[in-house]
Amino acid sequence: MNVSVMQENLARGLQIVSRAVSSRATLPVLANVLLKTENAGLKLTATNLEIGINCWVPGKVAEEGEITVPAKLITDLVASLPNQRIDLQLSVKDRTLKLVCAGSRSSIKGIDADEFPVVAAISDAPATSVEARALREALGEVVFAAASDESRPILTGVLTKLSRETMTLAAADNYRIAVRSVKLNTAVAAELTIVVPARSYAELMRILPDADDPIEITVTPNKSQVLFHVEGIDLVSRLIEGQFPNYEPVIPTAHTSRAVLDREAFLAGTRRASIFARDSANIVKIEVGADGSDGNPVSITAHAADIGDNADSLEATVEGSATTIAFNARYLIDALSNLGSDEAALELSGPLAPGVIRGVGKDDYVHVIMPVRTAS
Repeated sequence: MNVSVMQENLARGLQIVSRAVSSRATLPVLANVLLKTENAGLKLTATNLEIGINCWVPGKVAEEGEITVPAKLITDLVASLPNQRIDLQLSVKDRTLKLVCAGSRSSIKGIDADEFPVVAAISDAPATSVEARALREALGEVVFAAASDESRPILTGVLTKLSRETMTLAAADNYRIAVRSVKLNTAVAAELTIVVPARSYAELMRILPDADDPIEITVTPNKSQVLFHVEGIDLVSRLIEGQFPNYEPVIPTAHTSRAVLDREAFLAGTRRASIFARDSANIVKIEVGADGSDGNPVSITAHAADIGDNADSLEATVEGSATTIAFNARYLIDALSNLGSDEAALELSGPLAPGVIRGVGKDDYVHVIMPVRTAS
């Protein structure tokens, strides 16, 4: 291998693929990044066996070759170099990669590329594509709601349904459900349903550009892997096998009271209440429609017997009957933090019925939170 690349391009590429490097590698080679000359440049690859990321770095190839080197070492080294040309030369005999940049010369011992797991680029034609900015926004409103507990692996994933010109994303644990739809650039030939690990989507969100670039989505015929491709970058993820729970019957179709609040004010009030709720099972109580002394129709309270209490009253537009309900503060904060809307609508049907949060003017998103049963 003998190739020349610019420092800023190599640094960016290494930063991208390093997200897929295994932090607890069972095989030493999984802590490495694969460097391979390809398509008149350098292809970088890393994997933790759940996800794999390929990134192409433009460069000038004088001699073909490939090697794997420790990901953290080369990432830190390249980041420290000046923004000038880097010459990379591989000594095959002793598996050593030499880097020369300005007055800096380094040698890194590597492992043969043959020992690196294959992160194949899926050769099938893309099923569809979606705008990067739209997908990143949609994932931001859903991914956090997936379960982190591995006892039910299917719930650690995000249900992804491609139907006609719509992509529907749904995530759930035992206490909440988040569902978001996004428009596809092209209609799919046949309806397709897969479950993508939430961790894979979290990494995809970091990679996606904040632009309208199209992201191609390709699924293997046996539904074992999905590939997301944006210019110069591939992310390949394994898929989770199993039946995702039927969440649709859990989403309320009607409500008896509805409050529309400023999202930031609602979030700030909930965060203040959560400080006191830490010592009371993280429970915050919301009263809708019972005007307080200041005339504001929504209040958020938290009480801890040995600590104290907190109450916030909020301006809101309220319809329907007065209702009091209790939620886990964390779930409420998560929903409001990730809601892409200036105003939040809280829809309730009584103290023991699931609560619904929607963004005002957003028909493509719904978030359901299960209430907490309290003594009073």
